[in-house]
Amino acid sequence: MTEPRRKRGTERTSNRGPSVIPQLPARRVTNPYPPMALLSADQIEAIHEASMHILENFGIEVMSPRALALFEKAGASVDQASMNVRIDRSMVAEALKTTRASYALTPRNPAHAIHLGGNTINFTLVAGPPNVHDMERGRRAGNLRDYQDLVRLAQHFNCVHMLGNQVCAPIELPANSRHLDTYFANLTLTDKCFHVSAIGRGRALDGIEMMAIARGLTLDQMRDDPGIATIISVNSPRRFDEMMAEGLMTMAEFGQSVAVTPFTLMGAMSPVTLAGALAQQNAEALFGVVLTQLVRPGAPVMYGAFTSNVDMKSGAPAFGTPENTKANIASGQLARRYDLPYRTTPGSASNAADAQGAYETLMALWGAVLGHGNLVYHAAGWQEGGLTASFEKFIIDVEMIQHMMEFLRPIVVDEGELAVEALGAVPTGGHFFGEPHTLERYATAFYQPMLSNWQNYEAWQEAGGLDATARATRLWKKALEEYAEPAMDPAVREALEAYMARRKEAIGQGEP
Repeated sequence: MTEPRRKRGTERTSNRGPSVIPQLPARRVTNPYPPMALLSADQIEAIHEASMHILENFGIEVMSPRALALFEKAGASVDQASMNVRIDRSMVAEALKTTRASYALTPRNPAHAIHLGGNTINFTLVAGPPNVHDMERGRRAGNLRDYQDLVRLAQHFNCVHMLGNQVCAPIELPANSRHLDTYFANLTLTDKCFHVSAIGRGRALDGIEMMAIARGLTLDQMRDDPGIATIISVNSPRRFDEMMAEGLMTMAEFGQSVAVTPFTLMGAMSPVTLAGALAQQNAEALFGVVLTQLVRPGAPVMYGAFTSNVDMKSGAPAFGTPENTKANIASGQLARRYDLPYRTTPGSASNAADAQGAYETLMALWGAVLGHGNLVYHAAGWQEGGLTASFEKFIIDVEMIQHMMEFLRPIVVDEGELAVEALGAVPTGGHFFGEPHTLERYATAFYQPMLSNWQNYEAWQEAGGLDATARATRLWKKALEEYAEPAMDPAVREALEAYMARRKEAIGQGEP
């Protein structure tokens, strides 16, 4: 019995041989199931009331004179000395009247436009880590070569709909202008949407202008047809620093998407209780939403959530916890309370692309999906609590995303799917392998994984005994071999290069 089993297992995998990595086709992913509700309507309103109390009585520190002036003009209570701003619920309600329940972002390839809102769900590449890791070269500081390779992987896999802001920091480049190099990589190595850095006005405006060049649009045309987005991270508790506020206002001024995202880690930057953290998150997110509408009514804005907890023994951030998962679901309820698109995140605190990294990420990913997230940020490649972009973790995450996408495909129940004739044709105790109903569907009946190994133990050992992480190494390398750079008009590329050169000269040693 052993030999035939080994032979079948070997044949099953060797047939894949030089074939391309199996992946799902590009498509708009929708969530057809009702959103999960962890909180009752009364509990949602209690959190809303607590948030209004925070905004009306405690206020938010805003370290931007321009933002302070906007709030003061709108009738907010502004203390110029402490930079504290208190707004009442009527100002929040007025701002929400001009926000959009959904909108689209269009990159240079309109086929890769993404829809934010409703039941659409999008997954992004990890963003922001200072480090990068793979199993062959180890952990190292971010650099442009790795940045470009990770961006190529995001382009290659259809389930990654958008790039995050700097998948790793290319530290060999000047910090004040490296954003230009990363935007250029995003625009030339991919034709998908991407997030820009909103650390100040200059970085945000550079991203807007470069996308406009790539799309052949003017800035005025981009205002009504957005193509990029950013994450505005609130410096919780209750502070918008100057650079974030300036980035937010610049993006809103030019009609580009903003996801206002408080960094509410329970026990550190927010109360240790989930209800208290959600009330704080809600207040900070709504405050940022108001600011976008003061700048430009109708500016596209998302409700961002990033509530998790810390390890109370060490203070280290934890992700993919039960509390984090519940927060992802509950935050979706709050976003729907205000009829706003919803940004959420799966994550893991694991230092390796291992079982912990997978189960923590999948736990949070379920929360994002059950909570009807529209933009699942950091979905592919996040490792070490966001400090490292991992090549192997990217592959593992892509596999999990594709599993989730297939889970979101509704069950079809019709005459062909019920297979009553096939059931009648197969004798008692028989099998369905040779039945025409099976033969007509066998190639597409089930999801075909790219990473899972279904060999028996003997065949798996004979093939090298590689675990999922080792197989992921082979896959990211193969994906880079399969990668095809999307075509770009040479004139557009030259225009982008010229813009970069002008801006680098203008920036010099200063800030953009």
